[in-house]
Amino acid sequence: MFEMNSPFCSKEGRAERKEFRKERRAERKDKKEIRKTTKGEGRNFRTTEEGAGMTSKGVKEYKKKNPGSKLQTAVTGDVKPGSKAAGRRKSFCARSRGWTGERGKAARARWKC
Repeated sequence: MFEMNSPFCSKEGRAERKEFRKERRAERKDKKEIRKTTKGEGRNFRTTEEGAGMTSKGVKEYKKKNPGSKLQTAVTGDVKPGSKAAGRRKSFCARSRGWTGERGKAARARWKC
């Protein structure tokens, strides 16, 4: 399996890996991630009663932190058949067909799947 001189077998190797994991956790903590909250003024997600999914504020915040992102809000209104919005809706509905949880069902209802 492992050679005896492998860093995975030695105590030093284990200590090294532990230290590395500790540093990675600290790095992730330092990065400001989007708060996944559905309550309060600064929320970025809708509640299940509102149809789940991100709010427009949440999408803006995400795009700011991830330049070049093409994230968009849900297609909720009436769309012309064959339009880009209709294509997005059709694609989302196909991808999310297996979403059987409470939030998934709410999101699919909001998208009118």
